[in-house]
Amino acid sequence: MTITFFLANQIPGDPVEIMLGPTPAQEQVDAIRARYGLDRPIHVRYFTYLSGVATGNLGFSIYYDRPVLEMIMLRLPVTLLLMLSAFAFAVATAIPLGVISAKRRNEPADHVSRVVSLIGVSTPSFWIGLVLIIVFAFYLGWFPARGLVLPWANPADVRGAATQFEVLRQSAHHLFLPMIALGTLQMAQITRIERSSMVDSLQGEYVKLARAYGVPESTIVRKHAFQVAQLPVITIIGLGLSTALGGAVLTETVFEIQGMGRLIITAINNQDYELIMGTTLVFGIVYVVGVIVTDITYSYLDPRVTYGED
Repeated sequence: MTITFFLANQIPGDPVEIMLGPTPAQEQVDAIRARYGLDRPIHVRYFTYLSGVATGNLGFSIYYDRPVLEMIMLRLPVTLLLMLSAFAFAVATAIPLGVISAKRRNEPADHVSRVVSLIGVSTPSFWIGLVLIIVFAFYLGWFPARGLVLPWANPADVRGAATQFEVLRQSAHHLFLPMIALGTLQMAQITRIERSSMVDSLQGEYVKLARAYGVPESTIVRKHAFQVAQLPVITIIGLGLSTALGGAVLTETVFEIQGMGRLIITAINNQDYELIMGTTLVFGIVYVVGVIVTDITYSYLDPRVTYGED
């Protein structure tokens, strides 16, 4: 919060000038500065902001003229939906690819999986989004190029939807392209870690012993090698939250989705200091919570990992 506060206040320009135009009346300027506390010294504003955060008050948005917390609660579910969908796609695609690649090491399936992973890691999400829009929205017309329908929306508020099922169908239809754009990088990273971890696991002594006893290969992979190989995968999923948060900003901009990414871009462009700080704070909280959940998951996958005293 401290770093973001002082960096945001060093952005060149004047938020009041952006709001009122280049030649506003001085009375208007003074009134706006007094209303939002911009006429006070920066250290006073800093401690005022900290005391507000401690009581759950993230301030007031200059650009939207609404409480920052209200704007965040309106946009955060959209970004969480996009991120969770992208991670679901990434995990559901990457784990089978990684397992197959490890089982068929140095075979054609392994080479294809490694090439796909390399392309996914090397390609930014916004470029993937633009390609998807051009191919599947513009040329083929299979999917919409912009916007997002929330699955919990009221059917009366969604055009062409008479039932909740139709709302869910439209939501999945709108979500497909941005989900692929945001989840491709995560899919590629998880695939590479899954393959590497499974290769090491399949070469373990316990696996060799199981093979010596005549245990079927499918059982070895499923019961002996797979679970042990998931700890590095869980780590990369947790750490992938940081790249997913950054990718969500770009993906929401490309697909014109009204989520936290678009919100923070709007805040930066309009020098909305308290909105910048509020969105950054929420991004930090989401990342920390994700890392904590990752640590807790370790103990479920590997009983040797404990966080209490013996």
